[in-house]
Amino acid sequence: MKLNKTIIRLLTSLTVVTALSFNAGIAQAANYHGAIAISPSSKALGWSYDYRSRRAAETAALAECYKHASDCRIATWFRNACGAVSIGENGGWGANWGRSIHQAKVKSKRLCHQNDSYCQVERWVCTTR
Repeated sequence: MKLNKTIIRLLTSLTVVTALSFNAGIAQAANYHGAIAISPSSKALGWSYDYRSRRAAETAALAECYKHASDCRIATWFRNACGAVSIGENGGWGANWGRSIHQAKVKSKRLCHQNDSYCQVERWVCTTR
């Protein structure tokens, strides 16, 4: 009888640990990061998506941008979402993120219009969520 109680406790503990590990894996797997980098002087762009951390996504976007310019900076970053950069006719720009492509584009154009006119979405990218 005592052996059965010990086995039941062991199996219960194992089930709880397995469930917690499984749920933690699901939560981690759900987070994908992306970023868009821009060169303010040349408007060169670099972007990334589906990285496991914000830092990794920003590093990748900057590395791509640096292939074309030396003054790159992060324009926007996002997690389980989309990002967009809009550039105006005089070089002004705006960048933002949204839960959908449409939302990211609208928000980036709105920011661009604060600095410039005739803003157009130059680049957008989304994580696969």
